[in-house]
Amino acid sequence: MDDGFLMEVCVDSVESAVNAERGGAGRIELCAGLVEGGTTPSMGLLQVVKQCVRVPVFVMIRPRGGDFLYSDREVEVMKADIRLAKLHGADGLVFGALTEDGRIDTELCTALLAVCRPLPATFHRAFDMVHDPLVALETLISLGFERVLTSGCDSSALEGLSLIKRLAEQAKGRIVVVPGGGITERNLQRILEGSTASEFHCSARSARDSGMKFRNPNVAMGASFSAPEYSIKVADVAKVRTLNAIAKNIL
Repeated sequence: MDDGFLMEVCVDSVESAVNAERGGAGRIELCAGLVEGGTTPSMGLLQVVKQCVRVPVFVMIRPRGGDFLYSDREVEVMKADIRLAKLHGADGLVFGALTEDGRIDTELCTALLAVCRPLPATFHRAFDMVHDPLVALETLISLGFERVLTSGCDSSALEGLSLIKRLAEQAKGRIVVVPGGGITERNLQRILEGSTASEFHCSARSARDSGMKFRNPNVAMGASFSAPEYSIKVADVAKVRTLNAIAKNIL
């Protein structure tokens, strides 16, 4: 971790992974479905990303979008995906599960952590949906998670900054509290200074136009709210470098 801060960039493509590393990311969170907040990537994507970057790659384990209350069959999928991710070179896993009353699902998390071992695990932003974040933090510490990613139970890390700081103070180094959600070059300094965080999480993406010359305007691949086919979002090297520079200059 250079200069006291580690930047984790969430990516959903090989191009974004390479750009994140080129820009100075210290770790990659590999996902699919970033429009849904991130779901489990394909193992083919993991294999190729691992061939192209040297920084640690943490793999999202989330079988679908939506809530974090999982059925027995979804749990089996999560366990299988963890085993496959380990087989294909994952350096860590990222997942989260809740009970129907908004508490950490300790039984399921314990089972998933057992499959993860010896790799480190991050509890993702399911944390932002818990009933009592201070109690939930202690639960994650007792279970053995290395990190928790959070926007402070608010719409973005900036809005949730006061809670993120409170969580970091409560953690006292027992777990790494990682701010994430809406972090940009405009608010990073305020978030890092206000949270006392040592790591942060961002996507640093820009849209670029598709290379397709023929385009059918009458068809959309997916639901009406999905991203347009002919605009591709990728991690932006310049944005990653800017965020990295801001983090280094805070010290």
